[in-house]
Amino acid sequence: MKTKFSFLFLLFAFVAITASAQTASSPAQKTEKPAYWIPDNVLPAAEHYEGGKEAMYEFIGKEVKYPALAKRNRVQGDCIIGFTINEDGSTSGFKVLRNAGAGTGEEAMRVAKLLKFKAPGYALNVSIPIKFKL
Repeated sequence: MKTKFSFLFLLFAFVAITASAQTASSPAQKTEKPAYWIPDNVLPAAEHYEGGKEAMYEFIGKEVKYPALAKRNRVQGDCIIGFTINEDGSTSGFKVLRNAGAGTGEEAMRVAKLLKFKAPGYALNVSIPIKFKL
């Protein structure tokens, strides 16, 4: 009987220690995430943006206004905008390639039109994903 209680006590102590080890977080583990989304893959458009991919998505994160209809209907997803970066750095030929719906495609296109690129010296067809998440 005494061994049964000691075994249960040890089992409980082990479970309590492992549970507290999983919930405890050290300051070294906490990394500050940006308030905006940055895709993992390499984007050709970001190579020609002043400051690179992080600066481009920081600008997009500041400029995007979640459409009221999309917020009300809890629409989330990616919108992909395709366009051409001309030889002089200007942009043209904007198209919504993927639309999450409820006005998110139009908002993504509006923000994409605000982007200013450096002159690549040649015309470049690119697409950029813009994530809408509540």
